[in-house]
Amino acid sequence: MNRFLLPLFVAASTLALPSFAAEDHAPKHGGVVMETKAGDLELVAKPDVIVIHVSDHGKPMKLTSGTGKVTVFNGNDKTEAPLALVGDKLEAKGSFKVAAGAKVLAEVSLNGKPAVSARFTVK
Repeated sequence: MNRFLLPLFVAASTLALPSFAAEDHAPKHGGVVMETKAGDLELVAKPDVIVIHVSDHGKPMKLTSGTGKVTVFNGNDKTEAPLALVGDKLEAKGSFKVAAGAKVLAEVSLNGKPAVSARFTVK
């Protein structure tokens, strides 16, 4: 009987351990975060500018190059704008309707790597 209790105890205690996430995907700039192959993309949408912050394992990623575009969908309205590298983030300037519920599609290429896409819903 005792030889069955030890494996049962070990199995039960292993299942009771808390699971630890590899990293925190919480927004650091008040935006919406999506995880991609290129890293975590955080969208901060304002009526005159859309900013995408890039992080890797919770730390800001050093960007040597970055290009792309954003497409904002708000009801029947669709607005596209190119993204440009500004310091350690990507920015698109223009006039955007970014009310809660608006959808934003970002297509970005970072540091010479293949492009990735991320879909965001503005909160």
